[in-house]
Order: sequence, then structure tokens, then C-alpha cells
Amino acid sequence: MTVDHYFFRWASRLLAGSLLLIGCSPASPPAGADKSTAPAPFAVAVEYLDPPSAPGAMAPELAPGSDGALLTWLQPDGEGHTLYLAELRGQHWTQARQVTAGNAFFANWADRPAPIETRDGTLFVHWLEKLDDGTYDYGIELARSQDAGETWQKLGLLHDDASASEHGFVSYGVFPEGDLQAFWLDGRKMPSGGTMQLRTVRLGESAGEASTVLDERVCECCATDAAMTASGPVVVYRDRGPTEVRDIAIVRAVGEDWSEPSLIHEDGWQIHGCPVNGPAVAAAEDRVAVAWFTAAPHARVLVAFSEDGGASFGAPVVVDAAEPLGRVDVVFDSGGRGVVSWMGMIEDGAEIRWRTVSRNGEMDTVRVVAATTAARSAGVPRMLRRGDELLFAWIEDAEPPRLRAGIMALPG
Repeated sequence: MTVDHYFFRWASRLLAGSLLLIGCSPASPPAGADKSTAPAPFAVAVEYLDPPSAPGAMAPELAPGSDGALLTWLQPDGEGHTLYLAELRGQHWTQARQVTAGNAFFANWADRPAPIETRDGTLFVHWLEKLDDGTYDYGIELARSQDAGETWQKLGLLHDDASASEHGFVSYGVFPEGDLQAFWLDGRKMPSGGTMQLRTVRLGESAGEASTVLDERVCECCATDAAMTASGPVVVYRDRGPTEVRDIAIVRAVGEDWSEPSLIHEDGWQIHGCPVNGPAVAAAEDRVAVAWFTAAPHARVLVAFSEDGGASFGAPVVVDAAEPLGRVDVVFDSGGRGVVSWMGMIEDGAEIRWRTVSRNGEMDTVRVVAATTAARSAGVPRMLRRGDELLFAWIEDAEPPRLRAGIMALPG
């Protein structure tokens, strides 16, 4: 099951009807799930802080840095691509710094390179490179910089497997002592008829250490996301049950071990293919928020909260039930409210939306960042909290596409 095979089912305004044709099983929606009630979005001021990228840039990813916000993106370059990193310090971006370049990239709108910074200022960036001739035979390469991105040391494959199979959709938790806990989707069993797995490894000075299987059967191309709680790292992902129900699950660190996978909520989304729409997670001490897209019984964006490090969750809150596209992100604001971003449908395309959500279900007005397209070329908009502001990075629908960034004030 691949990204390109299944995304088109969600790239039209006939979303709900299409899902009926592929056998989506009904489920009882959370309270307030009224498809006929659209949010009332309105545009507010966006201060544009566009990064130092060229036309055609793709696959942006944001991460917090000690001196500002980190941004990576891929730039098409002749027959290949160049991976760049820049940092937003105050209101200005640093010069774009090249991480690596070549003709072997697996360049994709959904499975993106990403930066991460440890507590001592060490930067890591991963990207995807082909392992063999098959379209989805690619692995996760990792590089490290200890001079703010001026120079990079390639560490090799993140994972302990170099088979001609799919490895991607990486997320990280950062330990106080500087190690990273990396999570990814690993397809090493698929060439022999097996299933996609969720795997993890703790990274210190090197890559390629022996990994641990957290879930033997997961959705093949929905992104993972991870966060660090006071109790340790958690990872969220789209599970894949024996009857093709693909709801959102979580695995938590429990001492030196890992919990069994558990569902955030039983949506009951039965679908015979990957929707390319993964969850997002944020953590503040032991408070956790998970946002996700489901189409059971119709298209909705949901968010659920935990007060015990992800061990249990309250009933989900419906953020948008008016034919959203998903592609979610989530952060906490300074007051402990969740801030959820997603893509919603409009008459002639799509728009990037966000709103604050409290654990008790209270929600602020929907705000609009920018108009975009529902196509894959729009990529996955990214959001990062910066004090009392939100920083967004997204792909503008243009010819060629253009990487944009902007900040918006959080409501008081």
C-alpha cells in the first residue's frame, strides 16, 4: 500500500461519498459531530517571514531550536535534489545551509526530511534515499552537525536493515541527556509477504543500532509523531487491525520497556488502503494532546487529551466536521490549551486552518492561515509555537510551487 495509490480518494469534494463506496464501517461519533455544521473561519493578520528557498521547494518541516525555529526543505536541482536547513532567529532567517545533495533522494510530499536538536545544541537531520530500483525501496539516512549546521557528518542508515523495502515516516523524542528516541515505519518484512511494522531505537553517538518492534502491523504510509512526556517518550501512529480498521494508536515508554499499543479512540474506520493522513501529538509534562483525521462515519478532525502521560484519554473533541482534508498538527499554548491545525475544503480548493481547543471541549474561532490546493503538491502544512505566536510553513499553490512561512498571534 503506497502513498500514490490511495491519496486521490481524499483529494476531491466527493470525499464522503467516495468513502461509502469503499466500505467504511459506521461508528458512533463523539458528541457534537455534526457534519452539516461547518466552522466559521475568518482570516486574520499573517506576518510573512518567507524562508530563503527557491521556487519549486517542497516537503517543509519545522522543529524548535535553541536559537530559534529550525526549517528543512527539499529543493529540486537538475536531476536530483538538495536538502537545506535554515533557522528563524527573531524575525529573520539565517542563510540556507546545505545538508546534502544528490540524485538518490526519495522526494515525497508526505514522507519528509526533518531536523531535530538535542539539549546540547547538536543538530540531526534525516532524509530518504533509494536502496534499490523499486519505487518504494528506500531507507532513512541520518547526519549530525555540532557547529549549528555549518558542516555535517553522515552517520549512515538510521535503521538496522538495508533490505530493498520501505523505511520512513520518522519522528523523535529528545531525552534530557541528549539521546534521541527515533520511531519509524519499517517494511523489511513486506517483500516476503509480511506487514509494515512500527520500530524504534535510542540514538546516542551512532546510528544503525538494533531496533525494537513496537507494533507488528501498522498502516503503511501514514506519518508517525512523537513527543517527550515527564514519564518518557510516546509515539502515535495509524494502526492496522485484522479487519482493516485503521484507527490511531499510541505506545508509551514504561520504565525500560514499552507499553502494548492502545487506541486513542475506537473510530472504527475500516478502509482497504492507506489514507496518507497520520496523527500529531504534543506533550507538556504529563499532559498529552493527540489530533487526527478520520472518515468514520464521515470526514472529521478530532483531538483528545490525556493527563497521565498518554495512559488514558478523554472523549475526543470534534474540531472540524465539514469535509476536512486532515493533514493535522498540534501544539499546546502557554495556558495548556491544545492548538490544532489542519486543511479544510473550500469551494475552489483548500485552506490551512487552526483553532484552540480546551480539554472540556471549548473551542475558539477557526482562523485561516492561507488558501492552498487539495492536491498532493500542497504537501503537509507545519506548525510550531513560538512564545505567544504560531509559526507556520506551507507550500503555496503556484507554478512552480513556493515555500511560505508566517507567524500569527495566539488568542489570549
